[in-house]
Amino acid sequence: MRSPRARLHLLASRAHKWLAIVVGAQLLLWFASGALMSFLPIDRVHGDHLVDRTTVMPLNPGVELAASSEYLRSVGAPVQSITIRMLGSKPVAEVMTAKGVTLVDAVTASRLPPLDAQIAETIARDAWRGTDRPTASVTLVSDAGAEYRGPLPAWRVAFADADATRIFIPASTGRIAAVRTGTWRLYDFFWGLHIMDWKNHENFNTPWLLSFAFGGIVLWLGGAVLLYMRWPVRRRRAVSRPT
Repeated sequence: MRSPRARLHLLASRAHKWLAIVVGAQLLLWFASGALMSFLPIDRVHGDHLVDRTTVMPLNPGVELAASSEYLRSVGAPVQSITIRMLGSKPVAEVMTAKGVTLVDAVTASRLPPLDAQIAETIARDAWRGTDRPTASVTLVSDAGAEYRGPLPAWRVAFADADATRIFIPASTGRIAAVRTGTWRLYDFFWGLHIMDWKNHENFNTPWLLSFAFGGIVLWLGGAVLLYMRWPVRRRRAVSRPT
């Protein structure tokens, strides 16, 4: 009959062996995906080398803007904020309400219709930083997908460049909401492996991730118990102890 110490040693050894086989593969994926994501420059992942999203165009001098009260009257809802900016060559007021963003002509205070494909392509091309001038196709996106989950509907401007760059512009704001490149897709693939959300690549509270994280803790505890029980100093002391 085994002693309690021997039973504990056997249990820890078996748990450590089987967990090492099951959890070890995911640990390898965690380390490999984390190393690759750390290796990729984040500005290239965001597409900053291809698309400029930071430059702000100044307002045209001498333009007389409408009063703020006229913007409020045009929207007809409680306003949270008003931002005056340029949209192409037109000054607009971006009025934020509880329902979202409404674009208003900053001069006449009249509500603007949603952006069309031509304006969306112009916005994307004005922000383009690439050395070439690739052709582009513009598509209206109405449903969230793997590459874009921002405000909808949105225009997807797909450039025929080496990175297969996709620029997403919500029709309600005219701002560039997302840039997707080949580097981003590679990063996103390994991010999905890292958080174990293989479909949407955004939920890091999945049962799989929690289970394997707990398994990794148990794997470490089992190894710690075995290390303690097999430590050479303890074994030498046990052998030299008189019977």
